[in-house]
Amino acid sequence: MVSQSSPRGNGLFRAALLFFFVGVLAIVAIFVVAATGHEPGLVLYLIALACPIGFLLGIAFALRSGRRVRREGNQ
Repeated sequence: MVSQSSPRGNGLFRAALLFFFVGVLAIVAIFVVAATGHEPGLVLYLIALACPIGFLLGIAFALRSGRRVRREGNQ
């Protein structure tokens, strides 16, 4: 039987990916700015915090989807 994932679950996954990749891009930007001899701004450091937030959202998605699959398997 094919399980249909809820739109909310897909939204959580997409948000996790978005936050993670925005954070990774900010980290790359920090290294690029530093390599040019300038000081990276506070804004880049704050945007880089999106990376661990995306990672945590991804873990939350994995835990929720695993619980959903386990619950559907018991029925």
